[in-house]
Amino acid sequence: MPLDPTTIATLSRVSTATLTTVLLKHGLRNVWMRGTKPLKPGQPRLVGEAFTMRFVPAREDLATPESWANPRSTRGAIEDMPAGVIVVVDAMGITDAGIFGDILCSRMQKRGVAGLVTDGVVRDGAGVLGSGLPVWCDGVAAPPSVAGLTFVNWQEPIGCGGVAVFPGDTIVVDDDGAVVIPAALLEKIVPEAAEQEQLEEWIMGEIGKGVPLPGLYPANAETMARYQKDMGR
Repeated sequence: MPLDPTTIATLSRVSTATLTTVLLKHGLRNVWMRGTKPLKPGQPRLVGEAFTMRFVPAREDLATPESWANPRSTRGAIEDMPAGVIVVVDAMGITDAGIFGDILCSRMQKRGVAGLVTDGVVRDGAGVLGSGLPVWCDGVAAPPSVAGLTFVNWQEPIGCGGVAVFPGDTIVVDDDGAVVIPAALLEKIVPEAAEQEQLEEWIMGEIGKGVPLPGLYPANAETMARYQKDMGR
């Protein structure tokens, strides 16, 4: 099932930094995907269900331009993407072969894909930016994917930037990178994250008033009582 619009709206107001703190409280330390930087700074924060894709190292008999015409190819995966998903691609951190270029990104944008996240790189950088598809990656390289990678499958568990991502997990991306929320924890994380974000905004207001940090951040019982009063609770 696609993400509930209320969930998307709530998480769109929560930073990935806040999410990592909330997930840490649930024992999850490894949720931020390394190498997932915004291709264009200032891209909007996005929230979506993970649609996963996986590459393995290039093998000469499989990683060929002819492979792009196979049913099991990046092209086949793109035609299977529902609108609103965030595509998460395991490129094993390889940065000298671009997984997608302007044509594939334009098709993804046309299908209503919300964004692309990978620990690899894209090619045709100017064209990818021109496609309008928000991209988080580790840079740009001219060679095509088959120069260093073999595409194997989609919608299976992957590792992206050292983080395990399963189809159906929730992805949140902003200028700080990409964070995964496991599907089984989503109902707990959403309200906690919204509350944490609100608390930290209030704390910033207190900092502006000159309140010292001890007892404020992290908030002790007295601080929490003042916060609850200011929130009208």
